[in-house]
Amino acid sequence: MVASLYGCTCTCSLLLHQSISPSPKFPSNCYNARKSISTTSAYNALNKIEPRIISVRAGKVNMVDADLEEGEELYLGMDFGTSGARYALINEEGMIRAEGKREYPLYMSEETVDWVKSWRTTLFSLLEDIPVSLRPSVASISIDGTSATTMIVDSKTGESLCRPFLYNQSCPEALPTVKAIAPANHTVCSGSSTLCKLVSWWSSRETPQTSAVLLHQADWLLWLLHGKIGVSDYNNALKVGYDPEVESYPLWLLSQPYASVLPLVQAPGTTIGSMKENIRTSYGFRKDCVICTGTTDSIAAFLAARADQPGKAVTSLGSTLAIKLLSTTRVEDARFGVYSHRLDDKWLVGGASNTGGAVLRQIFTDDQLQELSKKINPAEASPFDYYPLVDIGERFPTADPNMEPRLHPRPENDVDYLHGILESIARIEAKGYSLLKELGATPVDEVFTAGGGSRNEKWIAIRERVLGLPVGRALQTEAAYGAALLAMKGAAQL
Repeated sequence: MVASLYGCTCTCSLLLHQSISPSPKFPSNCYNARKSISTTSAYNALNKIEPRIISVRAGKVNMVDADLEEGEELYLGMDFGTSGARYALINEEGMIRAEGKREYPLYMSEETVDWVKSWRTTLFSLLEDIPVSLRPSVASISIDGTSATTMIVDSKTGESLCRPFLYNQSCPEALPTVKAIAPANHTVCSGSSTLCKLVSWWSSRETPQTSAVLLHQADWLLWLLHGKIGVSDYNNALKVGYDPEVESYPLWLLSQPYASVLPLVQAPGTTIGSMKENIRTSYGFRKDCVICTGTTDSIAAFLAARADQPGKAVTSLGSTLAIKLLSTTRVEDARFGVYSHRLDDKWLVGGASNTGGAVLRQIFTDDQLQELSKKINPAEASPFDYYPLVDIGERFPTADPNMEPRLHPRPENDVDYLHGILESIARIEAKGYSLLKELGATPVDEVFTAGGGSRNEKWIAIRERVLGLPVGRALQTEAAYGAALLAMKGAAQL
């Protein structure tokens, strides 16, 4: 979002929680935003905001029951995840004025899903869902999409020249070619990287394609709104080989025959241009509404969590475990799947393990997780040392494709068993942050938690003990909210 920050959070949103009372400091319908993202000075005004959060219900639009103040500007963020899309409409104080979601309609073409049509339909459905009374107040729009979801389109018409390469699609046949030109352990040296997808497409062409451009999912959706084809952002472009530190493509990439297909890259939240006139008039948006570059879904979710200082981190406890740490130092190591996204003058370093809530779902029911968790004493260390995996293979913090799951011995008491698994996952998390430090990242000093596991307070207490750090819930993790903050950033540039 978030989708988690590199890891999926969708499958375990219900199974990992236990009954908890709202925090005495923060009502359950409020989000305290004492901390600002501060990715640019445009966010400084957000330091003291306390936006209200309204729950999203499937197929419905939710609005704050409050009149807009005269001259109040709104900022629209849209998140295109793996199974559907959401939007969040916020004001400059961070209050959510409206939000909603749509599942992707599954249009079939030759026995496969026509994702191009599905995404386009969803985009305009979300615009339709925005309350008519609020549209004239929307000053800017930004969109996030799934990382490495790649489209090759005609540079003149924007029409897709092939089926989109989805975020999890691998092109192993292109990997040897990519490894031959890229530095060792570079982010692109993965079969699912955007560059591997580009090379795969390029190699499959019988004749050179001179009028093509590579766009990421978010780039293409934004193009539908602004009409200036070939613009991306440096978060999405990382996996095609763009170097955000020097703000250019490296020479080893520019020397390739397909370099002409690469898009122009700008910082996330940069104003691209005004909304297309026909769309603006059809939907009733204001004349000066601008469209801004986007980001990936995981980066947008991190922005929403407001972990804004070096040493602050977000752990996503969904079906897998993913960590992201804000660092002053860039860290890259493809052996462990570790790479860094630029956030203005800082770096967001991340890694994802195959452990996580999916293992719990294989062993316990939702009700069992809820009841057993209540009986755990988080202050006591578990004597059991497991390595919970669904299948063979681990990527982070240990890169071992042959690692086997270790979930035995199983004690007779299921409370002890669950305690042991939760604590073992916490140890893996701690090892992950230690690895990032060893690789040169800023040491972690506070962890915010997203995903279904963030609802289990006993687990949070266990992790706090194992990590030896303050651990709490990230009270806002929707990627659409992070995208709306990027839209606000773009509007502030005008």
